[in-house]
Amino acid sequence: MSVMPSALPWASRMPWPLPALLAWTAGWVAWWLTLSAWATPALAFGAGCLLGVLLAWRCQGPWRRFIAAAGFPLSAWALGLGSAWPPWAWLLLLAPLLAAYPLRAWRDAPFFPTPPDALKGLDGVMPAPRIALDAGCGLGHGLAALRRLWPQAQLHGVEWSALLARLAAWRCRQAHITRGDMWGRSWAGYDLVYVFQRPESMLRVWDKARQDLPAQGWLVSLEFAVPGQEPAACLAGPGRRSVWVYQPNRVKTHSTGDDRGR
Repeated sequence: MSVMPSALPWASRMPWPLPALLAWTAGWVAWWLTLSAWATPALAFGAGCLLGVLLAWRCQGPWRRFIAAAGFPLSAWALGLGSAWPPWAWLLLLAPLLAAYPLRAWRDAPFFPTPPDALKGLDGVMPAPRIALDAGCGLGHGLAALRRLWPQAQLHGVEWSALLARLAAWRCRQAHITRGDMWGRSWAGYDLVYVFQRPESMLRVWDKARQDLPAQGWLVSLEFAVPGQEPAACLAGPGRRSVWVYQPNRVKTHSTGDDRGR
């Protein structure tokens, strides 16, 4: 069984949430095929869970693996409890989720709030920003973490979900929250841009930061590094998520003293 994940290298390259959808669907297909072969329901359920877990292992990050692996057993459990419900009832249950988190937003990052002390120590590796942006601010947890470090900073947030943007504006009343596309909005004029995205988005984040941020602007990413780029600092340690700190447009000065000595 251990060779199964390595036989599907393409699964790890699929954009999220397609790997989760694949794991959920595969679990149900395995359940149906096993049950069609006159196996017991318990054996069919075990086959579905096993295949879902094997495919979930190809996802990047523990939370994604958990979501992908838990999809089949949770849906099977829910269907068992709600077998008497009409189909439209399940659609009604999906409506609040879609309202809070539109399908387009899944192309960026799933909703994972910034832990309260996730940015602790950031004020020791970079100067206080005058104006900062949380790109994809969700409910405003990242803005709250930034406020703890720099109470005097002007904080802005942009969020695609209209519902989450309104809730963030209510929670973070000292910040300016707008509903919009973090990729379409310019990052020019900000001293700091904070993101909590996903691994597949980081090169796009880097390109936009390189295009928009000023020479002394800072890019801060929770948990996910920019591939191939050296950070100005990295805050890491037991029990905390890594914080990657970059200056994408920093002008490097080179000493010519050695050259003159030669």
